[in-house]
Amino acid sequence: MSAQPVEKRTWTAQEYLVWERQQPTRHEFFQGEVFAMGGATREHNLLVVNITAELRNALRKKPCETYPSDMRVKVPATGLYTYPDASVVCGKPEFEDGGMDTLLNPLVLVEVLSDSSERYDRGKKFEQYRSIPSLTDYVLVSQDHVLVEHFRRGEGGTWVLSEVRAGGRVALSGPECGLEVDEIYFKVFDKSA
Repeated sequence: MSAQPVEKRTWTAQEYLVWERQQPTRHEFFQGEVFAMGGATREHNLLVVNITAELRNALRKKPCETYPSDMRVKVPATGLYTYPDASVVCGKPEFEDGGMDTLLNPLVLVEVLSDSSERYDRGKKFEQYRSIPSLTDYVLVSQDHVLVEHFRRGEGGTWVLSEVRAGGRVALSGPECGLEVDEIYFKVFDKSA
């Protein structure tokens, strides 16, 4: 999904949150600008559903919660407010304010790549996500072919990449669980559905 600028003016974070909570569609906020989020393809939506289902099933006996793409995440160090395609928090969730709709301490963030968002998801967004102290796993999922890229925070804060393909398993380090790639892509490329 891509983001398009909204009304050209400088917003405060508080103005954005008050306004955003009244909107029927989602918007990102960064450095005083508000950006409308674009729509998603069939493949993108199926991937998000499959990912959140897999995360829920893998974490059902752990003190973790899985959120779909309507859970806003704030990057405290940069002030970015964004909507990852899926997020996981383990332990007590921390929120921006009493609204309980802006997560501050995700353990896992997942983005489904699209032509319009791939560069941002790999670059500036990941750069900002890395500043979240609680984040241990960042997962990028291709919607064009079967490929999951898993970035894991390693020793000393370095990020280690694993590419996982069909038949493989993504081993999330933070919540200590695995996601089957074949389940993530269930029915995604089935054009007869």
